[in-house]
Amino acid sequence: MFKSLNIDMIVKVKVKLNSNKFHVEEGNPWIVSLTEPAENNRANLELIKEMSRMYGSCKILRGKTSRNKTIEI
Repeated sequence: MFKSLNIDMIVKVKVKLNSNKFHVEEGNPWIVSLTEPAENNRANLELIKEMSRMYGSCKILRGKTSRNKTIEI
């Protein structure tokens, strides 16, 4: 019987805004293309929503007002 391990990963992310589609390029830092603009927290909400869909959960640890962010997934 296997146990599920709840391991969080801290990732540095550079955000590109107003892209045609959401896209993630893994590297150092990860490059994340978002479709939303930075107005009214829309880009951060898209980042959290899409990364949570892909990885189960997402939280912005640093960089809420910057394009360079540190996230926990």
